Amino acid sequence: MRACVIRGIGELDQVEIAELPAPRSGRNLGAREVRVAVHAAALNHLDLFVVRGLPVDYTFPHVLGSDGAGVVDGVGAEVTAVRPGEPVLINPGVSCYACEFCRAGEHALCVSYQVLGEHRPGTMAEYVVVPEANVARMPRLDPPLTWPEAAAFSLATLTAWRMVVTRAKVRPGEWVLVWGIGGGVALMAMRIAKLRGARVIVTSSSDAKLAEAKKLGADVTLNHRTQKVAQEVRALTDKRGVDVVVENVGDATWEESLRALAKGGRLVTCGATTGPKVVTDVRRLFWNQYTIMGSTMGNEAEYRETVRVLGEGHLRPHVDRVYPLAEARTALERLQQSEQLGKVVVRVKD
Repeated sequence: MRACVIRGIGELDQVEIAELPAPRSGRNLGAREVRVAVHAAALNHLDLFVVRGLPVDYTFPHVLGSDGAGVVDGVGAEVTAVRPGEPVLINPGVSCYACEFCRAGEHALCVSYQVLGEHRPGTMAEYVVVPEANVARMPRLDPPLTWPEAAAFSLATLTAWRMVVTRAKVRPGEWVLVWGIGGGVALMAMRIAKLRGARVIVTSSSDAKLAEAKKLGADVTLNHRTQKVAQEVRALTDKRGVDVVVENVGDATWEESLRALAKGGRLVTCGATTGPKVVTDVRRLFWNQYTIMGSTMGNEAEYRETVRVLGEGHLRPHVDRVYPLAEARTALERLQQSEQLGKVVVRVKD
């Protein structure tokens, strides 16, 4: 099968299209495994981190890609959720379903948690094998979801849902600040917050992206390259600040995020694209009684809920650009240069 792989860690020159043996099929599948013929795979910043190297024991060549959608190609003997021929979405987070966290329903805290494309072979290949729990039937919408839209749904939506709904518990009428609106998680966080009845301020260094975000529902847009975000937020909220900050940037925005928070405010973070080390004035933290929360992916119940909401016609993914598999490196370059608004997608099957 054709796949987008790396043969070592480094920069994007490590990325290539290769011919690999197809993963197991038919009777060789585990009892609760599903093989999916992938039609499209969406990119995430995680793919760039994998290329540069993470503390993971890679087996090279390593297949990239966490997000994907396709058609069920084969099922194990005990699979009941899907049948061959059905179109499905793929949840990239794989849990053991046996540890104490999984038994409590907190699958993203699983002691052996793995993510497709990071710890396991990814979705930028013609076939991928995943547990039955990691596929969901594609909802029927009018107009129907395209393969790129379906591929773009899972990781960003699940991550944003857990941040906004489960962790920060955003309520109607609250003010929410979302950094870096070009990214898939940030865009979904904005839309989920709006769905919850919040007022949302978004930032970007691109006026063009801010204009598009306004069309997609943002209440206020700020250019964090030319404006002082915390100062503008204070002015907009009558010096009060926002109830929630949605962070995925890290070092470059951390202190400004805290300055933008109202007393008793909540900051929820899922990433560190500008660096993992941040500085916090602990006096501001305890005096203002902030809550700082980490968030990664989501559990099975949250994933099923996002798919249900998608089936109601909400949260349809915004696709930035689609590339053929042969141009996967070019797609990754676009993501690396932060040129996108929404998800960059690789079409695996023509």
